Amino acid sequence: MDSTLQLPTEEDMELVEFAQRIVEANGDGEVHTVGAAVRDTRGRIFGGINLYHFTGGPCAELVALGHARAAGARELATIVAVGDSGRGVLAPCGRDRQVLLDHHPDIRVLVPTAEGVRSIAIAGPPTAQLCMGRSGRFL
Repeated sequence: MDSTLQLPTEEDMELVEFAQRIVEANGDGEVHTVGAAVRDTRGRIFGGINLYHFTGGPCAELVALGHARAAGARELATIVAVGDSGRGVLAPCGRDRQVLLDHHPDIRVLVPTAEGVRSIAIAGPPTAQLCMGRSGRFL
């Protein structure tokens, strides 16, 4: 698996747009603030939106993973999260990175970098050196 940062494909950017549409249509600025989209290896796209709660409600990526699984998707190719209010693509939190690594080690994640959106394998270089969290950017 190629673990280098790669330029996004046209399909990757469609995934970003799908997640953006989810948060724009369903976000409320308080409880639902992040949309996510995941594409399976057959090309199907599934979405989700976060459910913020002080006890640690599910991130949008986890909701999208559940949506995909409920629809029969087993092999996933790419995932992305997009914030509301023009925040753009967001890096996955530590919990999401661990879930992705444990359950979908071949998935690629779209992440923000100083040069724009890039794609990286979740099982690539140690993510601790790549991610600075939801408010940060991948290096």
